[in-house]
Amino acid sequence: MTAEALETLFRETLAAAPLIAILRGIRPDEVEAIGAALVESGIRLIEVPLNSPDPFNSVARLVKRFGDVALIGAGTVIQPDDVLELADIGASMVISPHTDRAVIEATRRAGLVSLPGIATPSEAFGAIAAGAHALKLFPMEMIGVAGMKAMKAVLPPDMPLIAVGGVGPATIAGFRDAGCAGFGLGSSLYKPGTTPAAIRAAAEACLAALDGG
Repeated sequence: MTAEALETLFRETLAAAPLIAILRGIRPDEVEAIGAALVESGIRLIEVPLNSPDPFNSVARLVKRFGDVALIGAGTVIQPDDVLELADIGASMVISPHTDRAVIEATRRAGLVSLPGIATPSEAFGAIAAGAHALKLFPMEMIGVAGMKAMKAVLPPDMPLIAVGGVGPATIAGFRDAGCAGFGLGSSLYKPGTTPAAIRAAAEACLAALDGG
């Protein structure tokens, strides 16, 4: 798939179900069962943070099992060399907690989708200049709706903003109404030890919140 086609697929997938599952702490031996619960619930964007146990193995397993129906990526990517390994195992998204031009540029060269973390207008415009496809507002608890609205007023209108940090069924609707295009679900969706059944219930609650349920 070309980089342009992947970017289009990412935007279409985000629009259809704007939730990114953040599986921090997940192990390779459980990742396929958790991935199945997410996909069955309708979540098609899945992230394994690189500070999880054996994360590249987990990403590879998800790509092999669900790569035809979901976009799989890694989070907490802070080194450009990690981008190359992710590209080699078929990942689609590179997500970071910060803005690092070297990581963003490596992601663009590899033909993957870049989602760097930003908390200020300076970081946002720096990430856009480096080639980011979307901006991860992190931590959203600190930025808040007022801060996000202020940034959105000066950012390119077609740049997707994804809220991460403090996102759950109780906050999704407010963030959406303020202009967020997507939502990263961390501990409100998965913590180590969460069962597939609990994942499914949490995912469905978040999807219902998007619909005003």
